[in-house]
Amino acid sequence: MQKLWVLGLSIGGALLAGLLLNPHVRSRSGEKVAAVPALQYEVLKRSGSTVYTLAIPRDRRYAIRPFVAEGILTVGQVAERTGAIAAINAGFFDPVNQKTTSAIAIDGREVANPRDNERLVDNPKLSGYLSAILNRSEFRVYQCGTQVDYGIEFRSAAVPPGCQFRQAVGGGPQLLPNDTSQQEGFTAYDNGELIRDAIGSKQRNARTAIGLKPDGSVVWVMVAQTKARDSGMTLDELADFMKRLGVTSALNLDGGTSSSLYAQGKAAYGKRDETGQPIERAVKSVLLLMPMRTK
Repeated sequence: MQKLWVLGLSIGGALLAGLLLNPHVRSRSGEKVAAVPALQYEVLKRSGSTVYTLAIPRDRRYAIRPFVAEGILTVGQVAERTGAIAAINAGFFDPVNQKTTSAIAIDGREVANPRDNERLVDNPKLSGYLSAILNRSEFRVYQCGTQVDYGIEFRSAAVPPGCQFRQAVGGGPQLLPNDTSQQEGFTAYDNGELIRDAIGSKQRNARTAIGLKPDGSVVWVMVAQTKARDSGMTLDELADFMKRLGVTSALNLDGGTSSSLYAQGKAAYGKRDETGQPIERAVKSVLLLMPMRTK
């Protein structure tokens, strides 16, 4: 196992780097004071996959927010343009028309709606699943008084009392506490036989997911293949992996060739071609980890 720490030099200079790396810093009087909790970035070598994880502590100095490209961009391009500490691919999209198939909201305002994608809503093969597709699960950011909270909910879910809805990016299915693949229209069965599997959930592939821990921290996970075939993880394997990380609520995001994560000034891509080289695919939406703005 290789363990790394995100230093954040590109966005905050040496001071932020020291805060992220060190559990304590000293005040001008020389007294030890608590520092910003460290971001923990790990690269884990497993059989058939390399897993990149970023643990983000619950702290007001960090902001998680979506980004939607006008066309499509790689996560590395988005991170460099926005000055993000880290970035991970997010919602589903149609590579033909480059329109989203996942709902996205930024600062309380809807900026992408799958209903606007005619190749989705007018596809006769999807008509029986459309209501489920339009109510797929999303990662949400709430402002609850002075505190930021996170949730993984179906799109139709109500906002918790006393909270304001701020950010959201759709994905699906939920991996934990339960698999919601059928409820969200990803899979369907006929007399016990699997007749629909929209994201190849039973096959190993590159995967991306986001999880929540009971302490309020967030975990990003990107599973990279080690070879073009029969490598990566199934959805069940991904759920089990995240459970062992201490995650209790988890959401699958767009995977396969979209799987990508940027941290420490470098992007990692999950899908491999036949020669074993990573495929750098541009995507429609990205989750960013930003330094919180200060007045």
